[in-house]
Order: sequence, then structure tokens, then C-alpha cells
Amino acid sequence: MTMQPMRRRMLGFLGGVLGAVAVTSLGAGPAAAQAPAAGSSILDAIKARGTLVCGVNTGLAGFAQPDSQGVWRGFDVEYCRAVAAAIFGDPSKVRYVPTTAQSRFTALQSGEVDLLARNTTWTLSRDTSLGLDFVGVNFYDGQGFMVKTSTGVKTAKELQGATICVQPGTTTEQNLTDWARANNVRFTPVVIERVEEVVGAYASGRCDAYTTDVSGLASTRSSQPNPAEHTILPDVISKEPLGPLVRHGDQRYADLIRWVHFALVGAEEMGITQANVAEKAGNDPRPDVQRMLGKNGELGQMLGVSPNWAVNVIKATGNYGEIFARHLQPIGIQRGPNALWTTPGGLQYAMPFR
Repeated sequence: MTMQPMRRRMLGFLGGVLGAVAVTSLGAGPAAAQAPAAGSSILDAIKARGTLVCGVNTGLAGFAQPDSQGVWRGFDVEYCRAVAAAIFGDPSKVRYVPTTAQSRFTALQSGEVDLLARNTTWTLSRDTSLGLDFVGVNFYDGQGFMVKTSTGVKTAKELQGATICVQPGTTTEQNLTDWARANNVRFTPVVIERVEEVVGAYASGRCDAYTTDVSGLASTRSSQPNPAEHTILPDVISKEPLGPLVRHGDQRYADLIRWVHFALVGAEEMGITQANVAEKAGNDPRPDVQRMLGKNGELGQMLGVSPNWAVNVIKATGNYGEIFARHLQPIGIQRGPNALWTTPGGLQYAMPFR
């Protein structure tokens, strides 16, 4: 090939690339919204509205449940509050929308909620077919079974011929069928959508066992009049990585939610707590602490929030360990795989703040 044709081809290639860049930069579609200079369309809408709309469970003790004054509390609720603190500097600027297992994805897809923060398992089909994105794993879980202690049942394989309560539209339902088939266990499903009604059916004896994530079983057990009358069996039949979801297509907004989670975990790693975060921001000389807390670098600007966004988050909720201790340990849930990576068996760690 002579030099002249090669030069023409190179110029044509470069012209196409530059043209594509110009169209992307000037367009008004999602690509333009994702550009750093244009900001995040979802984040802009939240800021303009003045409130984050957060989809949560209809009522799950320890995770998301209104108290006697109607104030929402729980592990998942704290994530909503943390995101509001990052955006507004005020964790109270959240409106909570209760969602069932069946309605949760539609609520997010339709824009009824900005963020889904409820016990939802990250799977391949959900990650690819719903138009939604998981932004991280904030709770590693697994599916189990609970029975009345009076039955004397010790393992799940003793549930031969039992009636088992389960929610539809969940990974729990499919896992139960797969496990029963693999272990040649016959059972009769009692399928009920709302978690409160499922628990009621189990408590009244309509079904012999209740199956869901072990964390959900612990929550249900803790809310019974006499928790000792209920036994969570030792069998764990699945992996259930749970985490927040956002709508697909606005990567900068997804980045913000992801890094709020990492700020909570990173704070625990660095020994930063709700009580000492202000002091750490002023006096801690560690470069990663200074970057995360907004004293050096431009990490807040990259996320579309203020430089002290992480300080606001930790002031509002404390670190990941504090949130866990406040809401989950009282109902009998131990850290286990949700301990920091520096603890044997722990899986939680933050990506580097740099």
C-alpha cells in the first residue's frame, strides 16, 4: 500500500471518531447526561425535587419498618438516609415507598422511586433483563427454613411432605423448588405475596415451615411473642447477595450510590465513626482518610456532590459496622460474611478512595 491511500484512510477514520465524539457531546440523550460536565439527570432531578424517594420493604424488622411514631428504621433505611446525606447534607430528606417482592422492580423501572433499598438478590437475569443495575452487595445472605420448635424438626430434609410458606416473584421460590428436586423432598407450597401475610400464615399453623433469607427469618423470629418457640434450621441452601438497585442508563448516579456504600465500609476499615468523623476530617494525616473526607482531591466533584459528602454520610448514620450493630445484632444476626475482610470469613471491603 502506498503512503497516500494509507494517509487518506487514517484521516477518514479520525474524522469518523471525531464526528461520533461531537454527536455524543452535543446530544441531549443519556450519553450527554452521563458526561461529567453535564451531570447526572437522575441526581439533578432529585436535587431539584429536594427529596430522595426510596423503595423499601413493606415491613421487615431490623431492615425496614416504621416505628410506633411512623418513623422508618432499619439497616436498609440507613442506606436511604446515607444517600440523602451525601446529596443534601441532610439524612431526613427521604420519602419512603413500601414495595412488595412483586412490585419492587416496577416501582424502580417506572420512576416511582429513585433507589430500591430492600432485601433483593443480585442475579444474572435481574442484572440483564430488567433495565436495572445492582450497585454493590451490602449484605451477604443465604436461604434457610424456620419451623416451630415444638415440631422437633432438626434439618430441612425432615420437611418431607410439609407445607412451606414462600413469597412469589422471589429467588426464594425457585431455590425451594430446585433444592426439593435435588434432595427428593416433596412439599406443598403456600404462596403469599405480602411478607406480613406470609408470617401470619406461618404463625397460625397454615404452613409447617417458612423459607426465606436467613436474615428475614431472624427478623421474623425476633418479632414473635416468644422467639424461643421458633427454630431456624442450620441448612442454608443458596447464596443470596443483597444490595441496592438503580435504573440502568445513568452511570454517574449509580456511581454515587455505590460509593456511599464504600464510604460506610471504608469508614469502618479506617476507624472512622459517627462520634469521631469531624475530628478525623481535621486531624487524621492518612492520605486515604483525607481524600475520602474531602480534605484533598476532588472526589466529591467527580460524584456530583459536595467535597464533604462522606463526612455528612458518616455523621448521619455511622459506619457500616455501627449500622449493623444498631439494627441487626439486636435481632440475632451476627456479622459472619458481612464482617470486614480483615476478619476471618469476612467479605466486606471498600474500593480505594483515590
